[in-house]
Amino acid sequence: MNEGRRFIYLDNAATTRTNPKVVEAMLPFFTEYYGNPSSVYEFSGISKKAVTDARETIARSIGAKTQEIYFTAGGSESDNWAIKAAAEAYRQKGRHIITSKIEHHAVLHTCEQLEKQGFEVTYLDVDEDGVVKLEELKKAIRPDTILITIMFANNEIGTIQPIKEIGEIAKEHGILFHTDAVQAYGHVMIHVDEYHIDMMSASGHKINGPKGVGFLYIRTGVKIRSFIHGGAQERKRRAGTENVTGIVGFGKAAELAMENMEERARKETELRDYLIEKILAEVPYTKLNGHRTSRLPNNCNFSFRFIEGESLLIMLDMAGICGSSGSACTSGSLDPSHVLLAIGLPHEIAHGSLRLTLSEENTKEEMDYVAGEVKRIVERLRNMSPLYEDFIKKEKHNG
Repeated sequence: MNEGRRFIYLDNAATTRTNPKVVEAMLPFFTEYYGNPSSVYEFSGISKKAVTDARETIARSIGAKTQEIYFTAGGSESDNWAIKAAAEAYRQKGRHIITSKIEHHAVLHTCEQLEKQGFEVTYLDVDEDGVVKLEELKKAIRPDTILITIMFANNEIGTIQPIKEIGEIAKEHGILFHTDAVQAYGHVMIHVDEYHIDMMSASGHKINGPKGVGFLYIRTGVKIRSFIHGGAQERKRRAGTENVTGIVGFGKAAELAMENMEERARKETELRDYLIEKILAEVPYTKLNGHRTSRLPNNCNFSFRFIEGESLLIMLDMAGICGSSGSACTSGSLDPSHVLLAIGLPHEIAHGSLRLTLSEENTKEEMDYVAGEVKRIVERLRNMSPLYEDFIKKEKHNG
């Protein structure tokens, strides 16, 4: 990053800046309280207590019991554990799993792997806003359905799913319900009992916590196998010395996220709507992707006709703006987003997508600058496009 150059970070769905208070909470566990929580002496008890405190904080944040929180290395591991272990534990009951076409690849690729092992997976369609159709979900349920896994909110288009209703349907049919809440946790209120959630995945670095730490909530009574073998950590379900510093940081980040969630969401929603309205008003042939109101407070996702998203991102970067064209996990791919295709966008329009995800640190003045740069760059790219030229000629001819 060049010194003195303008820098506006709008890729908070990919990762967030670690809060200085989180770093401060973590530091002593690198150099001062470095004991292994599994050791028996008093010095290690400090580390053990820190892990327990973080577990209690996170459990409270979702209305869970402390012993229902299992620490992992992040959201992808939590998704893999929930789905693979549930499939293994309940395979005698059935081998059918229901998910949606817009899940994160940590869920989709895990389901594809299970299909190779003889499981059947139904991938539900979504409507044009990216919402799972509840009637389609009900129709997909079979006597051998053992798991429904639907994300809480989409990482690309920000749409929030009707999780409570999905949980009720799963409970009514005696089916396990897992939700990937990596994008939603700490940004919207989640109560596992109220939403009938049996398992839930979350990650520290999406809420101003450290990278490399997450959790999986597993409701008491859910029969699920160990994911990593080799030790008694995490109540014998996930072996390996605990990532004490990461867990402490995640606990602090969760505490801070819960303290100011309402105010933060209000500010981000206001900025989000301001940016959405400005870009839609000033850049023609632009579409907002995702539900207009039932979306994450900080998520904007646009498709611009007649341009390539990759060129837009490069030019935005030159203007000091960090955005993305979709999920950070697939940003190296030239294929259009599976999420945008699932909501009905044709390939050529899906290619011209831009995701901007804000934080409470952003300002209205920054949004003005971003909207102005998007307008300038899109105009420049369209002027280089023969498709746009042909389109304008036809418009003039028809007009």
